[in-house]
Amino acid sequence: MLLTTRKFGTTTRLAGGIPDFVEKWNPTLFKQVGASLASVSLLTWYLPFNYGLDHVFAPTAVTGFTALYLSVGFSDLNQTTHTLRRNFPFLCHLRYLFESIRPEIQQYFIESDSDSTPFSRSMRTQIYKRSKAQSDTRALGTMRNVYEEGYEWGVHSMFPKSHHDVEVRVNIGGPDCRQPYSASIFNISAMSYGALSKQAITSLNLGAKRGFFYHNTGEGGLSKFHLQGGDLVWNVGTGYFACGSTVGGKRVFNPEMFGDNANRKEVKMIEIKLSQGAKPAHGGILPADKITDEISEARGLGDGPWTEDCASPPHHAAFSTPLGLCRFISTLRTLSNGKPIGFKLCLGSPQEFMALVHAMKKTGIFPDFITIDGSEGGTGAAPPEFQDSMGMPMAEGLRLVHNTLVGAGVRDKVKLIAAGKVYNGFSLVRTLANGADVCNAARSFMFSMGCIQALKCNQNTCPTGITTQDARLNEGLDPANKSVRVTNFHKATVDAAAEIVAAMGLTRPEDVTGEHLWKRENGIHIKSYNDMHTSYLPILENNALVEGKAPENVARWWKEGGELMERMGE
Repeated sequence: MLLTTRKFGTTTRLAGGIPDFVEKWNPTLFKQVGASLASVSLLTWYLPFNYGLDHVFAPTAVTGFTALYLSVGFSDLNQTTHTLRRNFPFLCHLRYLFESIRPEIQQYFIESDSDSTPFSRSMRTQIYKRSKAQSDTRALGTMRNVYEEGYEWGVHSMFPKSHHDVEVRVNIGGPDCRQPYSASIFNISAMSYGALSKQAITSLNLGAKRGFFYHNTGEGGLSKFHLQGGDLVWNVGTGYFACGSTVGGKRVFNPEMFGDNANRKEVKMIEIKLSQGAKPAHGGILPADKITDEISEARGLGDGPWTEDCASPPHHAAFSTPLGLCRFISTLRTLSNGKPIGFKLCLGSPQEFMALVHAMKKTGIFPDFITIDGSEGGTGAAPPEFQDSMGMPMAEGLRLVHNTLVGAGVRDKVKLIAAGKVYNGFSLVRTLANGADVCNAARSFMFSMGCIQALKCNQNTCPTGITTQDARLNEGLDPANKSVRVTNFHKATVDAAAEIVAAMGLTRPEDVTGEHLWKRENGIHIKSYNDMHTSYLPILENNALVEGKAPENVARWWKEGGELMERMGE
Protein backbone atom coordinates (compact mmCIF):
# COMPACT_ATOMS: atom_id res chain seq x y z
CA MET A 1 0.00 0.00 0.00
CA LEU A 2 2.99 2.23 -0.41
CA LEU A 3 2.99 5.09 -2.85
CA THR A 4 6.28 3.99 -4.30
CA THR A 5 8.44 4.96 -7.23
CA ARG A 6 9.56 2.31 -9.66
CA LYS A 7 12.02 2.24 -12.46
CA PHE A 8 11.17 -0.18 -15.22
CA GLY A 9 14.55 0.00 -16.90
CA THR A 10 16.01 2.08 -19.68
CA THR A 11 16.64 1.46 -23.35
CA THR A 12 19.76 2.34 -25.25
CA ARG A 13 19.31 4.06 -28.57
CA LEU A 14 21.92 4.96 -31.17
CA ALA A 15 22.30 8.69 -31.64
CA GLY A 16 21.57 10.35 -34.93
CA GLY A 17 19.34 9.26 -37.76
CA ILE A 18 16.18 10.72 -39.24
CA PRO A 19 13.84 9.93 -36.29
CA ASP A 20 16.12 11.78 -33.83
CA PHE A 21 16.46 14.70 -36.23
CA VAL A 22 12.68 15.01 -36.59
CA GLU A 23 12.04 14.81 -32.85
CA LYS A 24 14.72 17.39 -32.05
CA TRP A 25 13.41 19.91 -34.57
CA ASN A 26 12.10 23.03 -32.81
CA PRO A 27 11.52 26.76 -33.43
CA THR A 28 15.08 27.62 -32.42
CA LEU A 29 16.59 25.12 -34.82
CA PHE A 30 14.22 26.35 -37.53
CA LYS A 31 15.54 29.90 -37.09
CA GLN A 32 19.17 28.73 -37.10
CA VAL A 33 18.63 26.85 -40.36
CA GLY A 34 16.85 29.89 -41.78
CA ALA A 35 19.80 32.12 -40.95
CA SER A 36 22.16 29.65 -42.63
CA LEU A 37 19.99 29.52 -45.73
CA ALA A 38 19.92 33.33 -45.91
CA SER A 39 23.74 33.40 -45.75
CA VAL A 40 24.03 30.79 -48.49
CA SER A 41 21.55 32.75 -50.59
CA LEU A 42 23.65 35.92 -50.38
CA LEU A 43 26.76 33.98 -51.26
CA THR A 44 25.19 32.45 -54.37
CA TRP A 45 24.39 35.95 -55.67
CA TYR A 46 27.85 37.22 -54.82
CA LEU A 47 29.62 34.72 -57.09
CA PRO A 48 27.88 35.47 -60.46
CA PHE A 49 28.20 39.23 -60.11
CA ASN A 50 31.82 39.23 -58.96
CA TYR A 51 33.24 36.48 -61.15
CA GLY A 52 31.38 37.19 -64.37
CA LEU A 53 29.27 34.01 -64.35
CA ASP A 54 26.38 34.08 -66.78
CA HIS A 55 23.95 31.69 -65.04
CA VAL A 56 21.79 32.90 -62.17
CA PHE A 57 19.59 29.82 -61.93
CA ALA A 58 21.23 28.55 -58.73
CA PRO A 59 21.05 31.89 -56.88
CA THR A 60 17.41 32.30 -57.90
CA ALA A 61 16.49 28.78 -56.76
CA VAL A 62 18.30 29.10 -53.42
CA THR A 63 16.76 32.50 -52.73
CA GLY A 64 13.30 31.28 -53.66
CA PHE A 65 13.58 28.27 -51.37
CA THR A 66 14.89 30.44 -48.54
CA ALA A 67 11.99 32.87 -48.90
CA LEU A 68 9.52 29.98 -48.97
CA TYR A 69 11.15 28.36 -45.93
CA LEU A 70 11.07 31.54 -43.85
CA SER A 71 7.57 32.66 -44.84
CA VAL A 72 6.01 29.24 -44.23
CA GLY A 73 7.92 28.68 -41.00
CA PHE A 74 7.12 32.05 -39.44
CA SER A 75 3.50 31.63 -40.50
CA ASP A 76 3.51 28.31 -38.61
CA LEU A 77 4.96 29.94 -35.49
CA ASN A 78 2.44 32.78 -35.46
CA GLN A 79 -0.74 30.68 -35.77
CA THR A 80 -2.49 28.91 -32.86
CA THR A 81 -4.76 26.43 -34.65
CA HIS A 82 -2.34 23.57 -35.31
CA THR A 83 0.01 22.33 -32.58
CA LEU A 84 2.29 20.47 -35.00
CA ARG A 85 2.92 23.63 -37.01
CA ARG A 86 3.94 25.61 -33.91
CA ASN A 87 6.17 22.84 -32.54
CA PHE A 88 7.73 21.79 -35.86
CA PRO A 89 7.66 24.87 -38.14
CA PHE A 90 8.08 24.12 -41.84
CA LEU A 91 9.18 20.52 -41.23
CA CYS A 92 5.63 19.51 -40.26
CA HIS A 93 4.49 20.18 -43.83
CA LEU A 94 6.39 17.10 -44.91
CA ARG A 95 3.97 15.14 -42.73
CA TYR A 96 1.03 16.88 -44.34
CA LEU A 97 2.45 16.11 -47.78
CA PHE A 98 2.88 12.43 -47.03
CA GLU A 99 -0.48 12.31 -45.28
CA SER A 100 -2.18 13.80 -48.33
CA ILE A 101 -1.05 10.87 -50.47
CA ARG A 102 -1.42 8.30 -47.69
CA PRO A 103 -4.79 6.94 -48.90
CA GLU A 104 -3.25 6.13 -52.27
CA ILE A 105 -0.18 4.51 -50.70
CA GLN A 106 -2.41 2.55 -48.35
CA GLN A 107 -4.77 1.49 -51.11
CA TYR A 108 -2.11 0.34 -53.57
CA PHE A 109 0.72 -0.98 -51.42
CA ILE A 110 0.05 -1.47 -47.70
CA GLU A 111 -3.31 -1.96 -45.99
CA SER A 112 -6.95 -1.02 -45.84
CA ASP A 113 -8.43 1.83 -43.84
CA SER A 114 -10.15 -0.68 -41.57
CA ASP A 115 -6.92 -2.10 -40.11
CA SER A 116 -6.87 -1.19 -36.43
CA THR A 117 -3.63 -0.06 -34.74
CA PRO A 118 -5.41 0.38 -32.29
CA PHE A 119 -7.77 2.87 -33.99
CA SER A 120 -8.11 2.57 -37.74
CA ARG A 121 -7.57 5.50 -40.04
CA SER A 122 -11.28 5.60 -40.89
CA MET A 123 -12.15 5.86 -37.18
CA ARG A 124 -9.70 8.71 -36.64
CA THR A 125 -10.74 10.52 -39.80
CA GLN A 126 -14.36 10.55 -38.67
CA ILE A 127 -13.36 12.04 -35.31
CA TYR A 128 -11.07 14.63 -36.94
CA LYS A 129 -13.84 15.80 -39.27
CA ARG A 130 -16.46 16.00 -36.56
CA SER A 131 -14.17 17.87 -34.18
CA LYS A 132 -13.56 20.46 -36.90
CA ALA A 133 -17.30 20.66 -37.69
CA GLN A 134 -16.63 19.41 -41.22
CA SER A 135 -19.05 17.31 -43.23
CA ASP A 136 -18.42 13.60 -42.70
CA THR A 137 -20.99 12.24 -45.12
CA ARG A 138 -19.85 9.68 -47.70
CA ALA A 139 -20.87 8.92 -51.26
CA LEU A 140 -21.74 5.70 -53.07
CA GLY A 141 -22.29 3.38 -50.11
CA THR A 142 -20.58 1.34 -47.42
CA MET A 143 -17.02 0.18 -47.93
CA ARG A 144 -17.60 -2.75 -45.58
CA ASN A 145 -18.35 -6.33 -46.55
CA VAL A 146 -21.75 -6.85 -44.95
CA TYR A 147 -21.46 -10.63 -45.39
CA GLU A 148 -18.21 -10.84 -43.48
CA GLU A 149 -18.05 -12.61 -40.12
CA GLY A 150 -18.46 -10.10 -37.28
CA TYR A 151 -20.46 -7.52 -39.26
CA GLU A 152 -22.92 -5.71 -36.94
CA TRP A 153 -25.97 -3.62 -37.65
CA GLY A 154 -28.81 -1.84 -35.88
CA VAL A 155 -32.45 -2.83 -36.33
CA HIS A 156 -34.45 0.16 -37.56
CA SER A 157 -38.19 0.60 -37.25
CA MET A 158 -40.77 1.14 -39.97
CA PHE A 159 -42.09 3.87 -37.69
CA PRO A 160 -39.05 5.92 -36.61
CA LYS A 161 -39.15 8.82 -34.19
CA SER A 162 -37.67 12.29 -34.51
CA HIS A 163 -34.14 12.45 -33.13
CA HIS A 164 -35.08 15.74 -31.49
CA ASP A 165 -37.34 13.76 -29.12
CA VAL A 166 -34.58 11.38 -27.96
CA GLU A 167 -33.45 11.86 -24.35
CA VAL A 168 -29.69 12.29 -24.20
CA ARG A 169 -29.24 12.85 -20.47
CA VAL A 170 -29.40 10.39 -17.57
CA ASN A 171 -30.05 11.16 -13.89
CA ILE A 172 -27.46 9.53 -11.63
CA GLY A 173 -28.19 9.23 -7.93
CA GLY A 174 -29.88 6.56 -5.82
CA PRO A 175 -32.17 6.98 -2.82
CA ASP A 176 -29.29 7.93 -0.49
CA CYS A 177 -27.94 10.58 -2.86
CA ARG A 178 -28.91 14.14 -1.96
CA GLN A 179 -27.24 15.83 -4.95
CA PRO A 180 -28.12 13.76 -8.05
CA TYR A 181 -26.43 14.65 -11.31
CA SER A 182 -27.89 14.85 -14.82
CA ALA A 183 -25.20 13.34 -17.08
CA SER A 184 -24.84 13.35 -20.83
CA ILE A 185 -24.91 9.88 -22.38
CA PHE A 186 -21.35 10.56 -23.66
CA ASN A 187 -18.49 11.96 -21.55
CA ILE A 188 -14.72 12.18 -21.12
CA SER A 189 -13.20 9.12 -19.48
CA ALA A 190 -10.46 9.14 -16.84
CA MET A 191 -7.18 10.73 -17.97
CA SER A 192 -4.88 12.17 -15.31
CA TYR A 193 -2.93 15.39 -15.28
CA GLY A 194 0.52 13.94 -15.69
CA ALA A 195 -0.49 11.43 -18.30
CA LEU A 196 -1.86 14.45 -20.19
CA SER A 197 -0.38 17.92 -20.40
CA LYS A 198 -1.89 20.90 -18.61
CA GLN A 199 -2.96 22.31 -21.98
CA ALA A 200 -4.77 19.09 -22.85
CA ILE A 201 -6.51 18.94 -19.46
CA THR A 202 -7.56 22.57 -19.83
CA SER A 203 -8.90 21.90 -23.34
CA LEU A 204 -10.93 18.93 -22.20
CA ASN A 205 -12.42 20.78 -19.25
CA LEU A 206 -13.32 23.86 -21.26
CA GLY A 207 -14.83 21.62 -23.93
CA ALA A 208 -16.91 19.83 -21.30
CA LYS A 209 -18.06 23.15 -19.89
CA ARG A 210 -19.16 24.40 -23.29
CA GLY A 211 -20.91 21.13 -24.21
CA PHE A 212 -22.53 20.39 -20.82
CA PHE A 213 -20.95 16.99 -20.23
CA TYR A 214 -18.55 15.71 -17.59
CA HIS A 215 -14.79 15.36 -17.48
CA ASN A 216 -13.32 12.52 -15.41
CA THR A 217 -10.13 13.67 -13.69
CA GLY A 218 -8.28 10.37 -13.72
CA GLU A 219 -6.49 9.29 -10.55
CA GLY A 220 -3.81 12.03 -10.65
CA GLY A 221 -5.65 14.39 -8.33
CA LEU A 222 -7.45 17.70 -8.77
CA SER A 223 -5.20 20.22 -10.45
CA LYS A 224 -5.94 23.86 -11.19
CA PHE A 225 -6.23 22.89 -14.86
CA HIS A 226 -9.25 20.72 -14.05
CA LEU A 227 -11.00 23.66 -12.41
CA GLN A 228 -11.92 25.65 -15.52
CA GLY A 229 -15.67 25.44 -14.92
CA GLY A 230 -16.47 22.09 -16.53
CA ASP A 231 -18.35 19.39 -14.59
CA LEU A 232 -15.96 16.92 -12.95
CA VAL A 233 -16.11 13.29 -11.91
CA TRP A 234 -13.31 13.07 -9.37
CA ASN A 235 -11.47 9.77 -9.68
CA VAL A 236 -10.10 8.61 -6.30
CA GLY A 237 -7.34 6.09 -6.91
CA THR A 238 -5.14 3.97 -4.69
CA GLY A 239 -2.65 6.81 -4.21
CA TYR A 240 -5.38 9.09 -2.78
CA PHE A 241 -4.04 12.08 -4.66
CA ALA A 242 -5.74 15.27 -3.40
CA CYS A 243 -7.38 13.28 -0.61
CA GLY A 244 -4.55 11.49 1.17
CA SER A 245 -1.30 11.88 3.05
CA THR A 246 1.80 9.85 3.70
CA VAL A 247 1.98 8.23 7.14
CA GLY A 248 4.86 5.91 7.99
CA GLY A 249 5.81 5.61 4.34
CA LYS A 250 2.26 4.63 3.36
CA ARG A 251 -0.42 6.61 1.61
CA VAL A 252 -3.59 6.79 3.69
CA PHE A 253 -6.98 8.35 3.08
CA ASN A 254 -7.45 11.80 4.61
CA PRO A 255 -11.17 12.47 5.28
CA GLU A 256 -10.75 16.20 5.89
CA MET A 257 -8.81 16.74 2.68
CA PHE A 258 -11.33 14.66 0.76
CA GLY A 259 -14.24 16.68 2.15
CA ASP A 260 -12.63 19.98 1.18
CA ASN A 261 -12.16 18.90 -2.46
CA ALA A 262 -15.32 16.81 -2.82
CA ASN A 263 -17.46 19.82 -1.95
CA ARG A 264 -16.05 22.00 -4.70
CA LYS A 265 -18.86 23.12 -6.97
CA GLU A 266 -17.10 21.67 -10.03
CA VAL A 267 -17.10 18.14 -8.57
CA LYS A 268 -20.41 16.53 -9.45
CA MET A 269 -19.64 12.86 -8.73
CA ILE A 270 -16.87 10.81 -7.06
CA GLU A 271 -15.53 7.59 -8.59
CA ILE A 272 -13.45 5.11 -6.56
CA LYS A 273 -10.96 3.49 -8.90
CA LEU A 274 -10.56 -0.23 -8.22
CA SER A 275 -8.90 -1.15 -11.51
CA GLN A 276 -8.31 0.08 -15.05
CA GLY A 277 -8.90 -1.90 -18.21
CA ALA A 278 -5.46 -1.51 -19.75
CA LYS A 279 -3.67 -2.54 -16.54
CA PRO A 280 -6.14 -4.18 -14.12
CA ALA A 281 -4.91 -4.66 -10.53
CA HIS A 282 -1.61 -3.02 -11.43
CA GLY A 283 -1.79 0.57 -10.24
CA GLY A 284 -1.18 3.69 -12.26
CA ILE A 285 2.23 4.57 -13.68
CA LEU A 286 3.57 8.08 -14.32
CA PRO A 287 6.99 8.00 -16.02
CA ALA A 288 9.65 10.08 -14.26
CA ASP A 289 10.17 12.20 -17.38
CA LYS A 290 6.64 13.53 -17.04
CA ILE A 291 6.80 14.66 -13.40
CA THR A 292 6.93 18.45 -13.04
CA ASP A 293 6.62 20.78 -10.07
CA GLU A 294 2.93 21.37 -10.87
CA ILE A 295 2.22 17.64 -11.12
CA SER A 296 4.10 16.99 -7.90
CA GLU A 297 2.02 19.66 -6.19
CA ALA A 298 -1.25 18.12 -7.43
CA ARG A 299 -0.18 14.63 -6.35
CA GLY A 300 1.81 15.49 -3.24
CA LEU A 301 5.04 13.85 -4.40
CA GLY A 302 7.42 16.29 -2.71
CA ASP A 303 10.37 18.15 -4.17
CA GLY A 304 12.34 16.95 -7.22
CA PRO A 305 14.32 15.98 -9.07
CA TRP A 306 12.37 12.84 -9.95
CA THR A 307 14.50 10.11 -11.45
CA GLU A 308 12.11 7.18 -11.14
CA ASP A 309 8.55 6.47 -12.26
CA CYS A 310 5.68 7.19 -9.88
CA ALA A 311 3.64 4.01 -9.42
CA SER A 312 0.43 3.95 -7.40
CA PRO A 313 -0.24 0.93 -5.17
CA PRO A 314 -2.24 -1.88 -6.80
CA HIS A 315 -4.87 -1.82 -4.02
CA HIS A 316 -6.57 0.55 -1.59
CA ALA A 317 -5.48 1.14 1.98
CA ALA A 318 -8.92 2.31 3.15
CA PHE A 319 -10.62 -1.05 2.52
CA SER A 320 -9.79 -4.57 1.36
CA THR A 321 -13.11 -6.44 1.28
CA PRO A 322 -16.53 -6.11 -0.42
CA LEU A 323 -18.13 -5.04 2.86
CA GLY A 324 -15.29 -2.57 3.42
CA LEU A 325 -15.90 -1.01 0.01
CA CYS A 326 -19.58 -0.54 0.83
CA ARG A 327 -18.66 1.18 4.11
CA PHE A 328 -16.19 3.41 2.23
CA ILE A 329 -18.91 4.39 -0.26
CA SER A 330 -21.09 5.43 2.65
CA THR A 331 -18.24 7.44 4.19
CA LEU A 332 -17.58 9.33 0.95
CA ARG A 333 -21.28 10.01 0.49
CA THR A 334 -21.41 11.59 3.94
CA LEU A 335 -18.21 13.62 3.48
CA SER A 336 -19.41 14.93 0.11
CA ASN A 337 -22.82 15.92 1.48
CA GLY A 338 -24.70 13.39 -0.61
CA LYS A 339 -23.04 13.59 -4.01
CA PRO A 340 -23.23 10.49 -6.26
CA ILE A 341 -20.56 7.93 -5.31
CA GLY A 342 -19.53 5.03 -7.53
CA PHE A 343 -16.59 2.86 -8.41
CA LYS A 344 -14.70 1.85 -11.52
CA LEU A 345 -13.35 -1.58 -12.35
CA CYS A 346 -12.30 -3.89 -15.13
CA LEU A 347 -14.05 -7.22 -14.56
CA GLY A 348 -11.98 -10.14 -13.41
CA SER A 349 -13.51 -12.92 -11.31
CA PRO A 350 -17.33 -13.18 -11.61
CA GLN A 351 -17.46 -14.57 -8.07
CA GLU A 352 -15.71 -11.50 -6.65
CA PHE A 353 -18.14 -9.13 -8.32
CA MET A 354 -21.06 -11.18 -7.07
CA ALA A 355 -19.54 -11.08 -3.58
CA LEU A 356 -19.67 -7.30 -3.88
CA VAL A 357 -23.35 -7.41 -4.88
CA HIS A 358 -24.01 -9.65 -1.86
CA ALA A 359 -22.29 -7.01 0.30
CA MET A 360 -24.49 -4.27 -1.18
CA LYS A 361 -27.62 -6.23 -0.34
CA LYS A 362 -26.40 -7.12 3.15
CA THR A 363 -25.44 -3.55 4.10
CA GLY A 364 -28.13 -1.74 2.13
CA ILE A 365 -25.36 0.51 0.79
CA PHE A 366 -25.41 0.77 -2.99
CA PRO A 367 -23.16 2.80 -5.27
CA ASP A 368 -24.95 5.36 -7.37
CA PHE A 369 -23.04 4.15 -10.41
CA ILE A 370 -20.52 1.54 -11.53
CA THR A 371 -18.06 2.26 -14.32
CA ILE A 372 -17.02 -0.79 -16.35
CA ASP A 373 -13.69 -0.38 -18.12
CA GLY A 374 -12.76 -2.85 -20.85
CA SER A 375 -9.40 -4.51 -21.43
CA GLU A 376 -9.34 -2.76 -24.82
CA GLY A 377 -9.10 0.60 -23.03
CA GLY A 378 -6.18 2.96 -23.45
CA THR A 379 -3.35 3.96 -21.15
CA GLY A 380 -0.37 6.27 -21.10
CA ALA A 381 1.96 3.55 -19.85
CA ALA A 382 1.54 -0.09 -18.83
CA PRO A 383 3.40 -3.40 -19.17
CA PRO A 384 2.48 -5.10 -22.47
CA GLU A 385 1.37 -8.28 -20.72
CA PHE A 386 -1.30 -6.35 -18.84
CA GLN A 387 -2.42 -4.46 -21.93
CA ASP A 388 -2.62 -7.58 -24.07
CA SER A 389 -3.59 -10.43 -21.77
CA MET A 390 -5.32 -9.30 -18.57
CA GLY A 391 -8.88 -8.23 -17.84
CA MET A 392 -12.29 -8.81 -19.42
CA PRO A 393 -13.27 -6.91 -22.59
CA MET A 394 -15.85 -4.21 -22.07
CA ALA A 395 -18.79 -5.91 -23.81
CA GLU A 396 -18.54 -9.11 -21.76
CA GLY A 397 -17.81 -7.25 -18.53
CA LEU A 398 -20.76 -4.93 -19.05
CA ARG A 399 -23.13 -7.81 -19.79
CA LEU A 400 -21.99 -9.66 -16.67
CA VAL A 401 -22.42 -6.64 -14.40
CA HIS A 402 -25.79 -5.68 -15.91
CA ASN A 403 -27.26 -9.18 -15.67
CA THR A 404 -25.88 -9.80 -12.19
CA LEU A 405 -27.58 -6.65 -10.92
CA VAL A 406 -30.81 -7.64 -12.70
CA GLY A 407 -30.62 -11.16 -11.29
CA ALA A 408 -30.03 -9.78 -7.80
CA GLY A 409 -33.05 -7.47 -8.15
CA VAL A 410 -31.04 -4.26 -7.69
CA ARG A 411 -30.44 -2.99 -11.25
CA ASP A 412 -32.80 -0.07 -10.66
CA LYS A 413 -30.60 1.22 -7.83
CA VAL A 414 -27.37 1.55 -9.85
CA LYS A 415 -26.52 3.30 -13.12
CA LEU A 416 -23.89 1.71 -15.36
CA ILE A 417 -21.21 3.70 -17.17
CA ALA A 418 -19.07 1.90 -19.76
CA ALA A 419 -15.77 2.76 -21.42
CA GLY A 420 -13.99 0.93 -24.19
CA LYS A 421 -13.35 2.22 -27.73
CA VAL A 422 -16.50 4.33 -28.04
CA TYR A 423 -15.84 6.74 -30.90
CA ASN A 424 -19.04 7.30 -32.89
CA GLY A 425 -22.81 7.07 -32.65
CA PHE A 426 -23.06 3.37 -33.45
CA SER A 427 -20.38 2.28 -30.98
CA LEU A 428 -22.20 4.34 -28.34
CA VAL A 429 -25.60 2.76 -29.09
CA ARG A 430 -24.02 -0.71 -29.22
CA THR A 431 -22.69 -0.13 -25.69
CA LEU A 432 -26.15 0.94 -24.52
CA ALA A 433 -27.54 -2.28 -25.99
CA ASN A 434 -25.12 -4.27 -23.85
CA GLY A 435 -26.54 -2.70 -20.68
CA ALA A 436 -24.91 0.72 -20.21
CA ASP A 437 -26.78 3.86 -19.22
CA VAL A 438 -23.89 6.23 -20.01
CA CYS A 439 -20.70 5.94 -22.07
CA ASN A 440 -17.21 7.35 -21.55
CA ALA A 441 -14.33 7.73 -24.01
CA ALA A 442 -10.70 8.76 -23.58
CA ARG A 443 -8.68 8.24 -26.77
CA SER A 444 -11.55 9.50 -28.94
CA PHE A 445 -11.41 12.85 -27.16
CA MET A 446 -7.62 12.83 -27.56
CA PHE A 447 -8.12 12.47 -31.31
CA SER A 448 -10.54 15.39 -31.22
CA MET A 449 -7.67 17.51 -29.84
CA GLY A 450 -5.37 16.43 -32.67
CA CYS A 451 -3.76 13.18 -31.44
CA ILE A 452 -2.17 11.45 -34.45
CA GLN A 453 -1.67 8.07 -32.74
CA ALA A 454 2.10 8.49 -32.69
CA LEU A 455 2.23 5.87 -29.88
CA LYS A 456 4.67 7.93 -27.81
CA CYS A 457 2.43 8.57 -24.81
CA ASN A 458 4.94 6.90 -22.47
CA GLN A 459 8.03 8.63 -23.91
CA ASN A 460 7.21 12.28 -23.17
CA THR A 461 7.74 13.09 -26.86
CA CYS A 462 4.12 13.35 -28.04
CA PRO A 463 4.39 15.61 -31.12
CA THR A 464 0.92 17.12 -30.63
CA GLY A 465 1.58 18.20 -27.02
CA ILE A 466 -1.27 16.10 -25.60
CA THR A 467 0.59 13.43 -23.59
CA THR A 468 3.87 15.20 -22.85
CA GLN A 469 5.14 17.51 -20.15
CA ASP A 470 7.84 18.88 -22.47
CA ALA A 471 7.07 22.60 -22.58
CA ARG A 472 8.52 22.88 -26.06
CA LEU A 473 5.83 20.51 -27.33
CA ASN A 474 2.77 21.15 -25.18
CA GLU A 475 2.92 24.93 -25.48
CA GLY A 476 1.96 24.48 -29.14
CA LEU A 477 -1.45 23.15 -28.08
CA ASP A 478 -3.92 26.02 -27.87
CA PRO A 479 -6.82 25.29 -25.45
CA ALA A 480 -8.96 28.04 -26.97
CA ASN A 481 -8.97 26.15 -30.27
CA LYS A 482 -8.85 22.55 -29.06
CA SER A 483 -11.66 22.96 -26.52
CA VAL A 484 -14.01 23.92 -29.36
CA ARG A 485 -13.04 20.74 -31.18
CA VAL A 486 -13.74 18.70 -28.06
CA THR A 487 -17.23 20.20 -27.89
CA ASN A 488 -17.83 19.70 -31.61
CA PHE A 489 -16.89 16.04 -31.45
CA HIS A 490 -19.11 15.41 -28.44
CA LYS A 491 -22.13 17.09 -30.03
CA ALA A 492 -21.75 15.29 -33.36
CA THR A 493 -21.40 11.91 -31.64
CA VAL A 494 -24.42 12.40 -29.39
CA ASP A 495 -26.48 13.67 -32.34
CA ALA A 496 -25.50 10.59 -34.38
CA ALA A 497 -26.45 8.28 -31.50
CA ALA A 498 -29.80 10.07 -31.08
CA GLU A 499 -30.53 9.61 -34.78
CA ILE A 500 -29.83 5.86 -34.50
CA VAL A 501 -32.05 5.52 -31.42
CA ALA A 502 -34.81 7.42 -33.20
CA ALA A 503 -34.43 5.22 -36.28
CA MET A 504 -35.07 2.23 -33.99
CA GLY A 505 -38.42 3.79 -33.07
CA LEU A 506 -37.28 4.73 -29.57
CA THR A 507 -36.94 7.98 -27.65
CA ARG A 508 -35.05 6.71 -24.57
CA PRO A 509 -31.55 5.25 -24.88
CA GLU A 510 -32.32 3.00 -21.89
CA ASP A 511 -34.87 1.18 -24.08
CA VAL A 512 -32.16 0.00 -26.49
CA THR A 513 -31.62 -3.72 -25.88
CA GLY A 514 -29.75 -6.61 -27.44
CA GLU A 515 -32.74 -7.19 -29.72
CA HIS A 516 -31.91 -3.93 -31.50
CA LEU A 517 -28.40 -5.09 -32.51
CA TRP A 518 -27.60 -8.01 -34.79
CA LYS A 519 -24.30 -9.65 -35.67
CA ARG A 520 -23.15 -12.06 -38.37
CA GLU A 521 -21.54 -15.14 -36.85
CA ASN A 522 -20.40 -16.44 -40.25
CA GLY A 523 -21.46 -16.27 -43.87
CA ILE A 524 -24.82 -17.90 -43.11
CA HIS A 525 -25.81 -17.45 -39.46
CA ILE A 526 -26.87 -14.20 -37.82
CA LYS A 527 -28.05 -13.55 -34.27
CA SER A 528 -29.32 -10.69 -32.16
CA TYR A 529 -27.12 -9.66 -29.25
CA ASN A 530 -29.63 -11.26 -26.89
CA ASP A 531 -29.38 -14.60 -28.71
CA MET A 532 -25.59 -14.47 -28.67
CA HIS A 533 -25.40 -14.72 -24.88
CA THR A 534 -23.89 -18.01 -23.78
CA SER A 535 -24.58 -19.93 -20.60
CA TYR A 536 -21.67 -18.01 -19.07
CA LEU A 537 -23.24 -14.64 -19.89
CA PRO A 538 -26.98 -15.34 -19.80
CA ILE A 539 -29.78 -12.82 -19.82
CA LEU A 540 -31.34 -13.06 -16.36
CA GLU A 541 -34.84 -12.20 -15.25
CA ASN A 542 -35.31 -9.80 -12.36
CA ASN A 543 -34.43 -11.54 -9.05
CA ALA A 544 -33.45 -14.77 -10.84
CA LEU A 545 -30.33 -15.19 -8.71
CA VAL A 546 -32.20 -14.62 -5.47
CA GLU A 547 -35.03 -16.97 -6.42
CA GLY A 548 -32.72 -19.72 -7.69
CA LYS A 549 -33.85 -19.45 -11.32
CA ALA A 550 -30.43 -18.78 -12.90
CA PRO A 551 -28.45 -21.30 -15.01
CA GLU A 552 -26.34 -23.71 -13.01
CA ASN A 553 -22.94 -22.12 -13.55
CA VAL A 554 -24.19 -18.59 -12.77
CA ALA A 555 -26.05 -19.85 -9.71
CA ARG A 556 -22.77 -21.42 -8.57
CA TRP A 557 -20.97 -18.08 -9.00
CA TRP A 558 -23.69 -16.37 -6.96
CA LYS A 559 -23.42 -18.93 -4.18
CA GLU A 560 -19.61 -18.79 -4.14
CA GLY A 561 -19.77 -14.98 -4.15
CA GLY A 562 -21.91 -14.99 -1.01
CA GLU A 563 -19.54 -17.39 0.71
CA LEU A 564 -16.56 -15.28 -0.32
CA MET A 565 -18.13 -12.12 1.12
CA GLU A 566 -18.76 -13.82 4.45
CA ARG A 567 -15.29 -15.34 4.55
CA MET A 568 -13.56 -12.02 3.86
CA GLY A 569 -15.64 -10.18 6.47
CA GLU A 570 -15.13 -6.49 7.07
